[in-house]
Amino acid sequence: MNENIKISKDAIYATGKRKESIARVWILKGDGKITINGKKYNEYFKRPVHQLVIEKPFDITKTKNNYDIFATVSGGGMSGQAGAITHGISKALVGIDPTCRKSIKKNKLLTRDSRTVERKKYGQRKARRRFQFSKR
Repeated sequence: MNENIKISKDAIYATGKRKESIARVWILKGDGKITINGKKYNEYFKRPVHQLVIEKPFDITKTKNNYDIFATVSGGGMSGQAGAITHGISKALVGIDPTCRKSIKKNKLLTRDSRTVERKKYGQRKARRRFQFSKR
């Protein structure tokens, strides 16, 4: 088992990461409530795309209303935070039920997406965007 998945007698803890965001996720038996930083997930993430990203591990494993999720997330933007929470939920679900690992891994939810922002280079406006060229 992974070293950053901790099991207590009633909850499973896992850490998820994406871009600059880090999510700490606790999963308990319950009726499907998802709380992120003390708010309901549909209040914290206003965009439906982010809400669907968070629900994806439950749709894959067909455990939509079986667990309550408590997550604290920090760093990055909304998209990175949603991805970090999804990563943490996926790892915790595998910690609860190892039989669902195959379906979660098939959908690439256990792998940490290591893509980050490319650094800005000197002599350029952004990472790849150059300053406007003037011939005369």
